[in-house]
Amino acid sequence: MAGKGTPATALLARRGIAHRVHSYDHDDRETGYGPEAARAMGQHPDRVFKTLVAVVDGAMTVGIVPVSAQLDLKALAAAVGGKRAVMADVADAERITGYVAGGISPLGQRRRLPTVLDSSATGFSTVYCSGGRRGLEIELAPDDLVSLTGAKVATIALS
Repeated sequence: MAGKGTPATALLARRGIAHRVHSYDHDDRETGYGPEAARAMGQHPDRVFKTLVAVVDGAMTVGIVPVSAQLDLKALAAAVGGKRAVMADVADAERITGYVAGGISPLGQRRRLPTVLDSSATGFSTVYCSGGRRGLEIELAPDDLVSLTGAKVATIALS
């Protein structure tokens, strides 16, 4: 599956980044996409990360936090040198990333956005993030996630 299916997997294949693709049957009735992914893969929710899009001082910005936590909007704004952050409208997040909500990957977005990865990711040898659609997760090293997205690493999660 690597290199096929989504812009995220294609990016990883193009760059030759070590990764594993995990798929599971997404339940369309499920609205907690991150917890569903963690359960389906048998992974602790601290190791599975969700990609959230916020607006920081008018600029779309990506925050990547564990599915077990919430995004700290003040911390996200501070991490990118901003003052105020609010969650982006779902339709705007889908349009700007090219992915559907519940499947927004930090990788292979239509436009590279300022990105911040929660510092908890660095405590794992590999982490999971969306592969670009519901039911598809990518496992990769946090350093590779940072490199591919140009992310800053900061504490942006609220437990």
